[in-house]
Amino acid sequence: MRLHEGVPVPHLHSMVGLTTAGSTAKAIQHHRMGHTPRPVWLDPALAMAPTSVHWPASTTHKMPDTVRALTAFRAGFCTQWVCQHEKQAIPMTMVPGNKHDPDYERPINSRYVDPCEVIWLATAARLGLHIRRSPLVFSATDGTGRLQLSTRDDLDEDDCLAQMLLHEICHWCTNGVETYGDRDWGFALDGPTDHREHSALRLQAWLADQVGLRSMFGPTGVYRQYYDRIPVDPCAVIDDSDWEKAVVKQAKEAIARMQIKPWHPHVLQAMKATARLREVVDPFLSEYASEVEDDALPSLWGT
Repeated sequence: MRLHEGVPVPHLHSMVGLTTAGSTAKAIQHHRMGHTPRPVWLDPALAMAPTSVHWPASTTHKMPDTVRALTAFRAGFCTQWVCQHEKQAIPMTMVPGNKHDPDYERPINSRYVDPCEVIWLATAARLGLHIRRSPLVFSATDGTGRLQLSTRDDLDEDDCLAQMLLHEICHWCTNGVETYGDRDWGFALDGPTDHREHSALRLQAWLADQVGLRSMFGPTGVYRQYYDRIPVDPCAVIDDSDWEKAVVKQAKEAIARMQIKPWHPHVLQAMKATARLREVVDPFLSEYASEVEDDALPSLWGT
């Protein structure tokens, strides 16, 4: 029993079989509040019975109530009459000594990285890509394996490294392995829309379908409107236009390439690992609460 907590006075009778009024109650209250830094028999506030302090064990019930109460409380303390810390109930004389150096600076020996990002950063490295962040771009490659992605503060709430990297990998695979050395996979970014853009989205949908995460791995840019129109069969045309025929033809070739080196088995392994993370997170999603004030958006893991 800790000194600063004590025992509620109304419960004393049931605990130690004594009355809870007069000098007894006052003695207990002084102990509970930590107001007795010296032996209680020196406290003038306590009215001690003018009788002998020695009683046979068989006549314990005849002890004055004050003495019986203090005896009961004494059994619960290891440091009787030692001043206690107001909040922690430890003797004020207890100090850690040299166990805490006030000039200590904790060494930082590791960096926390989201588990999903660990998977995809490792996948990038396996494919010969390395990721860097820049506020000047959304995504860009320089033809050396360096892939720049926008800084986290400049991305949308549903942007994530896994989806952004997968999209770039799909561009590379769709445009051909040789475009690894081309800036932005050979796209002319200031030109008209290239049909290979839509082919890469179909490859992206096919990969996501292998693990049932098409929505989660959807692009977050302007091409999301096309991605959401891709049929259940990612190689089925939306209409009979020449555009769609060219898009699907290129997508089928890309799907075939994705299943050979250098992309296989790394990309599918990352997709499957992400799906396993989704299974781990799933039981917690119903009780997920955002740390962002008034955030009504659900977790991307639940999409």
